[in-house]
Amino acid sequence: MHWDNMNKFERYSEVKKRIAVLVEGEHDHIAVMATISSELFHAFPHFHWVGFYRNTVKRTLKIGPYQGVHGCLTIPFDQGVCGRCASTLQPQNVPDVNVVEYHIACASSTRSELVLPVFDSNNSLVAVLDIDSDEPEAFDNVDMTILKDILRSSFSMN
Repeated sequence: MHWDNMNKFERYSEVKKRIAVLVEGEHDHIAVMATISSELFHAFPHFHWVGFYRNTVKRTLKIGPYQGVHGCLTIPFDQGVCGRCASTLQPQNVPDVNVVEYHIACASSTRSELVLPVFDSNNSLVAVLDIDSDEPEAFDNVDMTILKDILRSSFSMN
């Protein structure tokens, strides 16, 4: 795979196809999360952390499969960008984490963050997908739209 020769749309198109093939027929959420994390992390060099925080008991997120340096192990729904995503069930695109007072700095190098809710086929919150970048304003509506589609298609059969 020659990622260097692809623009953003081509990368997403390729990643989307690869994920679809890899998770086809897979019903284990952890396996699907691990596959998505790996594929996204390796396709986009400005994604320095890609992972999932799983919805567990008592409005708490616990770390799931991820790629990158260590993440926070536990995030309550009332803390951080991931917690805000989980509590509102809405995507969170933070172009500059330094101006968001509720941001949790798991890695001091993080400059921007994108978090999307992950729903199962019953429309229940399974997890949130968290992507961090060392670059400010690293994410836009293209990222959000395509990632929502990847998550919807990957978890809809589970």
